[in-house]
Amino acid sequence: MKIFDTEGFPNPARVRIALAEKGATDKVDFIAVDVMGGEHRTDAFKAMNPDAAVPCLELADGTHISQCNAITEYIDGHFEGPSLTGTTPKQRAQISMMNLRAENGLLNAVGTYFHHATPGLGPDLETDQCAVWGNRQKETATQTMTYLDEVLADNDYLAGTEFSVADITAFAGLAFADFAKVEIPENLSHLTAWRAKVASRPSIAG
Repeated sequence: MKIFDTEGFPNPARVRIALAEKGATDKVDFIAVDVMGGEHRTDAFKAMNPDAAVPCLELADGTHISQCNAITEYIDGHFEGPSLTGTTPKQRAQISMMNLRAENGLLNAVGTYFHHATPGLGPDLETDQCAVWGNRQKETATQTMTYLDEVLADNDYLAGTEFSVADITAFAGLAFADFAKVEIPENLSHLTAWRAKVASRPSIAG
């Protein structure tokens, strides 16, 4: 099994955390993709992943799986260990719901701000920017942080009592927010405490 990614980027980080949670990091070969050099946009890479994005999973039979949620779902089902995506229909639905809220409202919103309203990855890669849309998504990210703080006022983790992919996505989203200089409002104490708790997990702290 191979994973084509760029270490330190938000979505690759989600996959790496999921692998570590399952104790499977050493069961995967990581292939570095030079995103800053545009390797993800080459014909060779797009033959594996037409989304032209990292990460991309390659199975032993040559199958390629892209989209971070699909990759983490495969990892969760393939390797032993506590489930990250839920074991009952209700759990799976709740985790999926919160994962999508964290992804769309936080991680992707920060990404849109970064790529559209800041220099982003530089002029060679940021060729079609819309600053108005980017700044609107920065507001969405902050609003989502407030929502997540409200959820965490009554829950240990974003989808209930157990750590899940929703927490991984939100944690990666906040790390991206740090990088993009989108600050967590100081009054969000539940979100801040949750973040410290998640950061101490062996899958993240090392």
